[in-house]
Amino acid sequence: MKTALRTPVETVTPAKVLRRFRVVFNAVRTHFRHMEKQVGLGGAQVWALSLIQAKPGLGMGEVAKHMDIHQSTASNLIKALLRKELIRMEKAPGDRRNVCLTILPAGASLLQQVPGPFEGVLPQALGSLSADTLQRLDADLGQLIGLLNADEAAEETPLAQL
Repeated sequence: MKTALRTPVETVTPAKVLRRFRVVFNAVRTHFRHMEKQVGLGGAQVWALSLIQAKPGLGMGEVAKHMDIHQSTASNLIKALLRKELIRMEKAPGDRRNVCLTILPAGASLLQQVPGPFEGVLPQALGSLSADTLQRLDADLGQLIGLLNADEAAEETPLAQL
């Protein structure tokens, strides 16, 4: 009877985990740089533009909600898209305090040139993880954030803007 060969368990060190963080950050940065080089827009702007294309008439608050960012951050993204004449903004018919956003042909054409995913590689990868894995990752990152005494207000800033 053969016995199974055991592979030595690699010791996880802070340096190894730090290297893994570098790999993640590099993947995110590379994706956003490639996107910006390709179409001249930052990753957060592309994501906002893709949301407006997917849901014509979307409001500013809905963009913020879908991107999980602060409303003022969404407002700044929308202003940039308006200046570049990629979207149109109109007052909402039912409530003049709200707006409806619509993609313009130039914006739709630009999105056709974008290497996906629009929301970025990290949100896409996180979305493919199991609920158990996400739970563990959230708890572990929460502990790390606590040790860093990090400003958790940054959680509403898109990665593309960090």
